[in-house]
Amino acid sequence: MNSQRLRLDGIYPPIPTPFDTQGNVAPRALADNLAHWNQFGLRGYVVLGTNGEVVFLTKEEKLQVLETARAAIPADKLMIAGTGCEATQETIELTQKAAAIGADAALVITPSYYTSRMTPEVLIHHFRAVADGSPIPVLVYNMPANTGIDLSAQTVAAMAEHRNIIGIKESGGNVVKMGDIRRLVGPEFQVLAGSASFLLPGLSVGAVGGVLALANIAPDHCLAVRQHFLDGQWEQARDLQVRLIPVNSAVTRDWGVPALKAAMDMLGLYGGPVRAPLLSLPDELREKLRAILIEGGVLSEA
Repeated sequence: MNSQRLRLDGIYPPIPTPFDTQGNVAPRALADNLAHWNQFGLRGYVVLGTNGEVVFLTKEEKLQVLETARAAIPADKLMIAGTGCEATQETIELTQKAAAIGADAALVITPSYYTSRMTPEVLIHHFRAVADGSPIPVLVYNMPANTGIDLSAQTVAAMAEHRNIIGIKESGGNVVKMGDIRRLVGPEFQVLAGSASFLLPGLSVGAVGGVLALANIAPDHCLAVRQHFLDGQWEQARDLQVRLIPVNSAVTRDWGVPALKAAMDMLGLYGGPVRAPLLSLPDELREKLRAILIEGGVLSEA
């Protein structure tokens, strides 16, 4: 392993892509949101991830979002660009363009359209080819809920043999597997928990941080869970982790990106509309969401 690898320790929001009322990317809103998030001790941001509605963006829009984000992200915070596409060559090309814009690392989701053909051999070949062609470090993105593919610890370990593949965002929620990855590969291959719902359990088995949708609306809470863990304050870490589970579920598993954007609006950030075919959160669910945010200590009652 290369001891000079990019260090990923910390918390990263996978930031939403803001759209205006006409459905176009809203760069000013993106810059304003980042100005708010920059006030917190976040390690950086994932741009063009699942919460960024990346599958609904054109190539030109992806580059626009990356350029806007890089200009608004301070040099001491990382920008991790979601560059995974279905085709290996397209992934390499987008990764190279993201690097030219200033991305510090690429987050590459598993291709999944031909699900039955995405064997471990195929996926290892894909990620190694992307890593060969990438001028920046590559992180594997395991998201079985969206792709239908769940990488095994053994497959991840084989990918980690490539010196330019430095970590994984593990969103499957299998904490045992996260620990097994650490056992097989060692601490220099960095594991990031892919959800606040299992941030503390992930940290306990060797994760160095997390890419957390919840960090968009509760960055201080997410940072506090990790800091309590680092300080050995297990009871405080556990209590906060448990209190955040309903809030995290609301903006991820239960109601997804529409709820995340609605929560951002409630907190004074720009959430705005989602892009079709997604639909905005209906009013009755907005009221339920507001109550969950208040109960979780994320939103004040005033």
